[in-house]
Amino acid sequence: MQFERCGRSGILLPRVSLGLWHNFGAEDDYDRARGIVLHAFERGIVHLDLANNYGPPPGSAEQTLGRILHQDLATHRDELLLSTKAGYEMWQGPYGNWGSRKSLMASLDQSLKRMGVDYVDIFYSHRYDPLTPMDETLQALVDIVRQGKALYIGISRWPLEATKYAIDYLRSRDVPPLIYQGRLNLLDRSPQEEGILDLCEREGLGFIAFSPLAQGLLTDRYLSGTVPEGSRMSREHFLKHDALTPELLERLRRWNAQAEQANHTLAQCALSWVLKQKAVTSVLVGASSAQQLDDSLRCFRAPALE
Repeated sequence: MQFERCGRSGILLPRVSLGLWHNFGAEDDYDRARGIVLHAFERGIVHLDLANNYGPPPGSAEQTLGRILHQDLATHRDELLLSTKAGYEMWQGPYGNWGSRKSLMASLDQSLKRMGVDYVDIFYSHRYDPLTPMDETLQALVDIVRQGKALYIGISRWPLEATKYAIDYLRSRDVPPLIYQGRLNLLDRSPQEEGILDLCEREGLGFIAFSPLAQGLLTDRYLSGTVPEGSRMSREHFLKHDALTPELLERLRRWNAQAEQANHTLAQCALSWVLKQKAVTSVLVGASSAQQLDDSLRCFRAPALE
């Protein structure tokens, strides 16, 4: 595994981290999920990324990881870096969503119980809340660190000006933010275009990219122009059929030809592109098998596409 310093902090992150957004919920096979996590750990992927609502059902990915920690990795807790988030809808009523102090603190307490740990290494505000005063959200994050429930704070998907304010607020209270998590891939370069990567580099934050394969578009699954049964696009949830336009197919096939010429897959070259971008510390990959995870790790030798 290759490691990279996270901004100007003391933390080193594996360049490839494991995201538990899909394939680790209660509706998924536990033994397969356990096998993937243990295989990742053996390969040096010591950073495991979750959120309170990962599943399905919401919360069950944290429960799955809690079982794995208890069963296999309890003695390795200090070798692991665990992150979780709050900000998207998690429970019914007015307090299970967004960025109020009550919501963030209650959510983290629930997450700690589900995972069976005393603290997480990184706790993220999962999204910007336009209605709650930023000071309320940010002070809750400060207090969470001071209570010892999280070691570091992360910001996820906040707009540029709000992120600037958050950095100043947290730093002035001696809880400097560690990392920004955002969507970055060959098809979605908004963190570059909006100035988030420039801000992270200038202010000494790490950046970790989620959805580096654009929900599977940047793989060989859709190159034929058809939608495979069981794929994310076939479920019409996060990835819609109408995303697969003739223009997109042309780009995907051109990139795939470049990857094949270099004896790599489209996915490996797409991950390589993300890792080569300014300020990027790590890339979050999902996995439905140990083999898929190993395929992703070959990105270190792959050329970056353009």
